Amino acid sequence: FLMQTSEMLRNICMRNLVRKYCRGLTAERKVQLQQKVVTSAVFSGKKEGYLESLSQPFLDTRLKENDLNPKVLQLIRGENIKYVTPVIKYDRNGFKARERLLVLTQSSAYVVEMAKIKQKIEYSTLKGISTSNLSDGIVVIHVPEDKQQKGDVILQCEHIFETVTKLCILANKQSLVKVVKGSLRFRVGSGKEGTMVFTVGPEPQVFKDKTGQLTVV
Repeated sequence: FLMQTSEMLRNICMRNLVRKYCRGLTAERKVQLQQKVVTSAVFSGKKEGYLESLSQPFLDTRLKENDLNPKVLQLIRGENIKYVTPVIKYDRNGFKARERLLVLTQSSAYVVEMAKIKQKIEYSTLKGISTSNLSDGIVVIHVPEDKQQKGDVILQCEHIFETVTKLCILANKQSLVKVVKGSLRFRVGSGKEGTMVFTVGPEPQVFKDKTGQLTVV
C-alpha cells in the first residue's frame, strides 16, 4: 500500500512540474521546441551532425525581409515571408555553383538571384525533400514534371537542419523528407535524370566527377 501511495504521489508531483514548466514557456520557446520535435522525427539517428545541432537554437530567419531586393519583394508581394537564408545552388547541367537566396513564404519556396526569381515551387506541388545521412549540407527539393519547372533544385545550406525543418513545416510535408545513403536521383528536366553520389573524404567538397555525376564529399 505504501509503495502504491508513493508511486501515485510521484506521478502527481511529476504532472505538476510538467504543467508548471509548460505554463512558464514563452511563445518563442514553445515554437523552438515544436520545431525541434519535427527535426528529431526527420533526422534523429539518420543524419550525422544531428546530435551536435540539438543545442543550437533555430533562428526565425537568417536574413531579414528588408535585405531582399525591392524587385523581388514586389514580385512576391501579398505572400507572407517566413524564412530567408543564403544558399549555394548547383546547376542541374554541369553542376556549376551559384550563390542564391532561398526564400520561404507561407505558400511557396523561391530560389532568388539578386533581383530575379530563378525558380518558384508551390508547396502544394512539392514531391519530396532529400538529404544525405552524412554531415554535408546538401538538400534536393523535388518538383513535378511540368513545363513550369526546370527540374529538381540542388542546394547547399550552412544550417541544413534548420532550413529543412522550416521547409517541411511550412509545406506541411514532413513525411516526404528522405535521408538517403550512398546516392540519390534527381530530375534534370525534359524527362532526364541525374545522379548525386555521397562519400567520405579528408575535406568537404562538391564536384563533377569523370562519369558526369555530382560527387559530394
